[in-house]
Amino acid sequence: MIHLSAQVESFTAIQPEIATLIAGHYDELALDKELAPLDPDWARYAHLENIGQLCTVSMRAQGRLVGYCIMIVSPELHYQTTLSGKMDVFWIEPEFRGRMGGVRLFKAMEKELKRRGCKRMFVGSKLHRDSSRLFQAMGYRHIENWFSKVL
Repeated sequence: MIHLSAQVESFTAIQPEIATLIAGHYDELALDKELAPLDPDWARYAHLENIGQLCTVSMRAQGRLVGYCIMIVSPELHYQTTLSGKMDVFWIEPEFRGRMGGVRLFKAMEKELKRRGCKRMFVGSKLHRDSSRLFQAMGYRHIENWFSKVL
């Protein structure tokens, strides 16, 4: 049996590993690919990490990166005294899903964000690859829906 572990890691340290997974993530989940080609702003991620506004939790199987969750950590614009974590992305390779990896990933993120002083954590789910059952099972409330329109 393969053991999955979730841990906080430096984004810049694991960015090369993330780069090897992100094409599969993009292929599976991205919409409007003809308008928004995959082109991560690695320098901006590094900047956010350097100023303390990025939190990265990795999912590993026998040392190999098989998933990640990245959150933006900042005070809320409408509630400047409230520090929150807002999900940028999360992904687990398909062959490692269904093994409680998502729960481990988000529990590790919750623990780290709480340690950093965050009062709230916001996560999202694609409708065409819905993971809302995971979040509801973990005690998250459904609070908002987003819409998109190609311009």
